[in-house]
Amino acid sequence: MVRGMSVAAQMMALVITLAAAGCAAQQQGTTGQDTAGVTDTTIKVGGVLTKTSASGYSTKDAEIGAKARFERANAAGGVHGRKIEFLGAEDDGQDAAKGDAAAKKLVQKDGVFALLPVHAPNFGGAAFLEQQGVPWFGWATGPQWCGTKTGFGYNGCLAPKQGAGSQTWWGRQMADLLGGAEGKSVYVQTTDSSGSKYGGTTISQSFTAAGFTLAGVNSGLPAAAPPPDWLPYVSKIMTSDGGQPPDVVVSVIAGTKFNVGLYAALKRAGYRGVLTDATSYDAAILKDRASAQALEGVIAAPMFEPFESTAPEIAQLKQDVERVAPGTALTQHLAIGYWAADIFLDLLNRTGRDLTREKFLQTANGSYVYENAGFGRIEYPKDHTEPNGCGALVELVDGAFQVAKSMKCFDNVPLK
Repeated sequence: MVRGMSVAAQMMALVITLAAAGCAAQQQGTTGQDTAGVTDTTIKVGGVLTKTSASGYSTKDAEIGAKARFERANAAGGVHGRKIEFLGAEDDGQDAAKGDAAAKKLVQKDGVFALLPVHAPNFGGAAFLEQQGVPWFGWATGPQWCGTKTGFGYNGCLAPKQGAGSQTWWGRQMADLLGGAEGKSVYVQTTDSSGSKYGGTTISQSFTAAGFTLAGVNSGLPAAAPPPDWLPYVSKIMTSDGGQPPDVVVSVIAGTKFNVGLYAALKRAGYRGVLTDATSYDAAILKDRASAQALEGVIAAPMFEPFESTAPEIAQLKQDVERVAPGTALTQHLAIGYWAADIFLDLLNRTGRDLTREKFLQTANGSYVYENAGFGRIEYPKDHTEPNGCGALVELVDGAFQVAKSMKCFDNVPLK
């Protein structure tokens, strides 16, 4: 102690010193603490995407979508005085181990508050983020998202367990489009991958719940690469409804090359029914004449309001994207990044200025409901175990996409 100071003064100086040190430590924060990534003026976030892969599949556009939404929020002053410090997204290369490493880097080294967008089919960081209590937002296409308290799919859990709610919107939207499902049959084609086969189960039920008759499900298509000969698959489809073609063919295949091959082969065989899938709503398809011809008339089923919509929310999305990335083509992945960021921002706002991960998760998992014409409706904690039940239909007509059915939400039914 400094000579000449009274004992009382020395004690007061010690208390002030210790208090200042405590405040400094609290403000600095360390990775793993509940306030990691949060300062008086910023909230730090970063994502994990499959930017590159051996098959060419890429979700990199989700980064642009998230950035566009964050930039608008920041331009408006942020959320409760804090602006989003967006680090961009790591590339997992469609490798689960790399995704786990990327998640740990973002949390342990970069000190983010939350991960988004997370849009990677084989994301491997789920267990780590759940154990650490770190929120993450994106497209919940795999079972690793479901049943967590920290993983928030922008449209819920798309891999519900048996007995949990399963979507009916695709079948019901299609029934409305076709003037009813009575007397109409549907055939579902998947690959042999576990994800595709699981999707075949949920989507088949979506159509039967809407009143369609299930003509058949084929999961024998190898997922590694399109087959050299589509004839065996086409033959099964063309005779599946009592020796006749079905009214609707649903493709549960994640890949444009697969769908182009299947649809072109079906058309050569004389198929005149409805073709539908979840992935053909892609502007890049229109750049290739052969792909565009094969997909002409196909009805895609995006789980967000189409870009061709006149809804104010879509006009806002377009403005936001054009502001940060002029001339960027609007893609499904971009929309997913944008709407994931939008939900995150809404939750930040509802949590309030006194922000910690614990309080954020309490808000998110405490009867949270958010409706938006862009993606429909999200409810947590319910949608940790089932999809949000919302979707739209888009048809490719004369080389241009048209809204066939705007975004609408339907009640789920228990998965059998």
